[in-house]
Amino acid sequence: MKTDASRRKPQIPAFPLPYTTVDVVIFSVIEEQLRVLLVQRPATTNEPFPERWALPGGFVDVDRDRDLEACARRKLSEKTGVTSPYLEQLGSWGGRDRDPRGWSATHVYFALIPADGVTLSKGANAADVGWFEVDALLKRPRLAFDHAAILKAGVERLRGKVEYTSLPAFLLPEPFTLPQLQRMYEIVLGRPVDKSGFRTRMLAADFLDEEGAMSGDAKRSAMGYCLKDRKRLVVFPRTFSPRQGE
Repeated sequence: MKTDASRRKPQIPAFPLPYTTVDVVIFSVIEEQLRVLLVQRPATTNEPFPERWALPGGFVDVDRDRDLEACARRKLSEKTGVTSPYLEQLGSWGGRDRDPRGWSATHVYFALIPADGVTLSKGANAADVGWFEVDALLKRPRLAFDHAAILKAGVERLRGKVEYTSLPAFLLPEPFTLPQLQRMYEIVLGRPVDKSGFRTRMLAADFLDEEGAMSGDAKRSAMGYCLKDRKRLVVFPRTFSPRQGE
């Protein structure tokens, strides 16, 4: 009969294990542009894709990471100093050709963070780190690994969900005004949004708390709002219509 100790003894895998990583597509809005955070690969020849830009991420640490989301949050915190953004799983990519070191699988999350208060850190295995304008990057996506395809999927997911959810609110520092929130929708979607009904829809969804008057656009006073729950995504019953005449 096997003892408890023998049952707990680690077993050597009977087959090779793939490299397992987590990557994070980190979006923010800076200078009225939707941007994504990239890190530059080191220039050493023993690393794949030297000097190419890539999404931030890395190998799962089995001693530190409770699960995939914990790994994603750790990577996000290491690169930006932000510990509690909006985070959503995007999908998984794997294959024998995506990494020259061998068969690998990566589990990808996307995060939305306000640019205010972010302190970028390139980390030990990166030559540089920076924000890149999304639409310009998609036109000439020379990224490491299969990160160009992953970025494209992340942008499509983000813009698709913005059409019927409260996602853009997670890109704003709090408090914010409703005109600022509408502008954030327009930046992410890349098109104007019909102003009529926007205020009614936002307030009817009951996901905002009033925080008092603040300076709004054109130096006019406006009501400031904060999210009631920074982990909860609100789904609207219909998509946003383009501004009339556009």
